[in-house]
Amino acid sequence: MKFGAIYPHFEFGSEPAAIRDYAQTAEELGFTHIGADDHVISPNPQRTDGWQGWTHYQMPFQEPFTLFAFWAGMTTRIGFSTCVLLLPQRQTVMAAKQAAMVDSLSGGRLRLGIGIGWNTIEYTALNENFRNRGARLEEQIEVLRLLWTQELVTFEGKWHHIPDAGINPLPVQRPIPIWFGGQSEAALQRMARLGDGWMPLFGTAEEAAPALERLRGYLAEAGRTAEGFGLEARIPYGTGDPRVWQALLEGWRELGFTHASLITTGCGLKGPMQHLDALCKFAAAVKSLI
Repeated sequence: MKFGAIYPHFEFGSEPAAIRDYAQTAEELGFTHIGADDHVISPNPQRTDGWQGWTHYQMPFQEPFTLFAFWAGMTTRIGFSTCVLLLPQRQTVMAAKQAAMVDSLSGGRLRLGIGIGWNTIEYTALNENFRNRGARLEEQIEVLRLLWTQELVTFEGKWHHIPDAGINPLPVQRPIPIWFGGQSEAALQRMARLGDGWMPLFGTAEEAAPALERLRGYLAEAGRTAEGFGLEARIPYGTGDPRVWQALLEGWRELGFTHASLITTGCGLKGPMQHLDALCKFAAAVKSLI
């Protein structure tokens, strides 16, 4: 099992030196990857039409491609994963270019986790259609893989038109692995046909087991096997009890999960140093497994 950490965007601050320290500390501790969320723009929670979401404009979110490019130049081994990039609210060709650049600059260390999101305000602000995001995502994946593997692409789809053109440089990985977030039946069916892996948000292996069984059924229907299909769990730091982490990890490993990432947000930690200390404590506790 590969062990990573989810960058705690809105609890970590925006000081460049601290952001640097996060990636270098994680790499030194033996973590295999860092995940980063994606929220381009966030609403005013006091807006007159009400707001039910958890994000708001006072929460800092580093843009993941920019963040990974920054880290790529100061690390040598650790991988980077979006968890997840809200692909349908981004221009597909631009996302392909940005991902290819990060993969090129990092020497092939990018994994692209994607999802469709839930925040209508982000879609409105980015001038994209919230209602057809699932259908567009499928065509986006086809376009991404073409652009990452071919020097020149001619494509005529419902939403994309590429007239004999290509991106340069191409990524090191051709194509870059695409993993899916999401836990709905539509998401499970879509990732079974199109994905390289799954990064759900279930709290325990027991909670995830029924959905995983359905995913494996959808993979079979798509003519695929679970062999080589990646699975990533999230391990909450919680109160910092290693016994809880070990129990969770044992459950995920028994279920066949290939990756696990520590998440330190929402656990009462304050500022960069406490989050870095949490990385150290977790790494020490699972050292025999890393």
